[in-house]
Amino acid sequence: MIDRLQYISQATRDGNHLDAIEEVLDSGGKWIQLRIKNQTEEQVLKTAIEARFLCERYGAKLIVNDYPLVAKKAGCSGVHLGLQDLSIAEARKIVGPEMIIGGTANTFEHILQRHQEGADYIGLGPYRFTNTKQNLSPIIGLPGYKILMKGVHEAGLQIPIVAIGGIEITDVNALLNAGVYGVAVSGALTNQNDLAAKMNQLRSLII
Repeated sequence: MIDRLQYISQATRDGNHLDAIEEVLDSGGKWIQLRIKNQTEEQVLKTAIEARFLCERYGAKLIVNDYPLVAKKAGCSGVHLGLQDLSIAEARKIVGPEMIIGGTANTFEHILQRHQEGADYIGLGPYRFTNTKQNLSPIIGLPGYKILMKGVHEAGLQIPIVAIGGIEITDVNALLNAGVYGVAVSGALTNQNDLAAKMNQLRSLII
């Protein structure tokens, strides 16, 4: 089951991903994507193992960004692949048939590609500009989501599509109305006061 509310990890002010993840888990998060850039695969593996233990304690899924082998070694629930990462077919050979594999998309052609590749879900974005990602793909915006989701519906594609990229709580209703399956957030939950209240607000909008 693909969760309709996904948290993409962002380091806390002191640079710690695990603290941010635990705060989201403690507030009710059930789907965590560990997204660490500019570290070695060995360093990411160490954090992934610790994050997986945290997620197990809270009954949550852990998805690792970019690294299929890390996801497998750490015993995670899944891996998420960017457009420039390993192909889904190659990743499937590494992680096996049971692990969740998500793929990034920015255009309708990418959506078709991910669907044909056998992705379990698609992260479609970015919704707006975000500082959390370098080499950002073209911004989609709400009108773009409406067009893309109309195309998905007309093509009869059956795959969960999750909006991603700079999404705030106030954006969620409009995105769901545009037809997306769910949303992935990062800054909307990281380093936030009243995190439990924000999580409850998000869940009330989505569920």
